[in-house]
Amino acid sequence: LQHMVMSFRVSELQVLLGFAGRNKSGRKHELLTKALQLLKSGCSPAVQMKIKELYRRRFPRKILTPSDLSMLHIQAGQLPSATALTQGTVCHLPYDHGSAAAVPTALLPPVPVLGPKHETDVQHLSPPIHPVHPDVKMKRLPFYDVYDELIKPTTLASTNSQRFEEAHFTFALTPQQVQQILTSRDILPGAKCDYTIQVQLRFCLCETSCPQEDYFPPNLFVKVNGKLCPLPGYLPPTKNGAEPKRPSRPVNITPLARLSATVPNTIVVNWSSEFGRNYSLSVYLVKQLTSVTLLQKLRAKGIRNPDHSRALIKEKLTADPDSEIATTSLRVSLMCPLGKMRLIVPCRAITCTHLQCFDAALYLQMNEKKPTWTCPVCDKKAPYDNLIIDGLFMEILNSCTDCDEIQFMEDGSWSPMKPKKENQEVCQTSAFSGIEASSLYTVSSEGKSSSEGKKKVEVIDLTLDSSSDEEEPRPSAR
Repeated sequence: LQHMVMSFRVSELQVLLGFAGRNKSGRKHELLTKALQLLKSGCSPAVQMKIKELYRRRFPRKILTPSDLSMLHIQAGQLPSATALTQGTVCHLPYDHGSAAAVPTALLPPVPVLGPKHETDVQHLSPPIHPVHPDVKMKRLPFYDVYDELIKPTTLASTNSQRFEEAHFTFALTPQQVQQILTSRDILPGAKCDYTIQVQLRFCLCETSCPQEDYFPPNLFVKVNGKLCPLPGYLPPTKNGAEPKRPSRPVNITPLARLSATVPNTIVVNWSSEFGRNYSLSVYLVKQLTSVTLLQKLRAKGIRNPDHSRALIKEKLTADPDSEIATTSLRVSLMCPLGKMRLIVPCRAITCTHLQCFDAALYLQMNEKKPTWTCPVCDKKAPYDNLIIDGLFMEILNSCTDCDEIQFMEDGSWSPMKPKKENQEVCQTSAFSGIEASSLYTVSSEGKSSSEGKKKVEVIDLTLDSSSDEEEPRPSAR
């Protein structure tokens, strides 16, 4: 019944809730939640009958065709007939194929089941045949090192006209892999009993143009060895009426896996098919890394030459001939915009155009909990592979221990800033406001003051909320 309700559209959900005397207003995910609550609270036989009736009306039962019968034989572990393969049936058992040997089929290496191809039969097919193992590449995840591919990316294609699809997969672990997993237990400090070497399940769109991010099919249910697998919770909807979406991340199925080299593991996947959109499933043996390890790797990459940042400062402070005011210095905070604490490992992405750095350790810890990889200064993508440690800021932090803010000059030199007491609060807040470089620009009018101090130049802080002139009443025009 739950499967049936999950496949309903808004109209069916409203009919069902109305029939049960429940409130039938709201967006689809709200209606779906109400309908599932109705099931949990134990609905009456009449309501159960209504669910079945709505489901039958939506998906009329199909008479079994010879190709469907062939599919049943495939799932029993037999070789598919040539006719079944040329009639558009996609085999979802990449690891099971017929063999006369007495070895369990799941322990054999993965071989895609491909039958003879008759061009004349293939042309009129609907739906089209999809490659069992498309050339899909998954995006590398910074917090995981891949040890082995247990199931290579396999198409989750629509096999019939029904909206709710099901696919079966099997994989087996070698004795060495089982040993690797078992010996990795309890290594994570302070964590519950967990394995650092894990069996990882990943879904993505069946796209071969570029490496794919994790992407879950709609209305997904996964069973591993007969047990329901917990999936990441839905994200809050971005706009009214939008289908709820799960966050892009892999699924750790180690707790449900059989850690044995003699018994194969089974995965059953249910999802809603969509016309023109296919998905891919893959399974890997991975090692989970911590933010501490990633920080060590980042340090090992080396520190960026301070001259890079000096060149960026000079570029920012180069006088613009069209501008009426010349920017002659640039103020930058030595505080991390994430933790509001002094920087220890100053870093930013090579793609960022601002000077302001954030603390690498804090940034990695945050992405370990919730991987967004977004720069806290400019909100642009700052993936792990693009991070660099800034050599100039390392020099500054080591030589300037008693100030939280510095000022850069046109020639790339810098000096510490001691903010005025009354301005201190303003400096702190605007340093983390996300404005260009999260820094404070000090702008002087018409050039710099001479070293002799003959000409005093008025300095205007453009980041203050309002100037004192605006607060004074102006004389009215006569």
